Amino acid sequence: MLTVYVDMDDVLCDYSTKIREKKAKSSATSYPQSEPGFFRSLEPIEGALSAIEQLRSRKDIDLYILTAPSTKNPLSYTEKRLWIEDKFGYEMTSNLIICSNKGLLKGDVLIDDHSNGRGQEHFEGKLIHFGQSDYPNWEAVLEYFTAQF
Repeated sequence: MLTVYVDMDDVLCDYSTKIREKKAKSSATSYPQSEPGFFRSLEPIEGALSAIEQLRSRKDIDLYILTAPSTKNPLSYTEKRLWIEDKFGYEMTSNLIICSNKGLLKGDVLIDDHSNGRGQEHFEGKLIHFGQSDYPNWEAVLEYFTAQF
């Protein structure tokens, strides 16, 4: 059984677009992610919802959502949890891990848009660097899992 972790921001949900939109509307907002409702309102990344359902349905994968909290918004813990429930149902909330250091977790694969900064560089399994040339989108990630496992 493979243990697979999937990051939220800019992997499952479109964090960067929302930041740009908020900053364009108000130059007074240095940290839009600190506003209540920010994380709950994020739109899914194209293909993310169906990709997670495909990975969840595989009997050889133990799937978790692994996200770092926003230190600028203590509500991020609750909002991220509610986002997962909204998109994947209550049962998936038991597979949500909110942790500032992703390198502490043991597993086989981490799908993340960053290769360092939140402990990704210390993750002992394979890092799938989402949004980069090898894995630009969810279609490429799913192809990896189909080919490798």
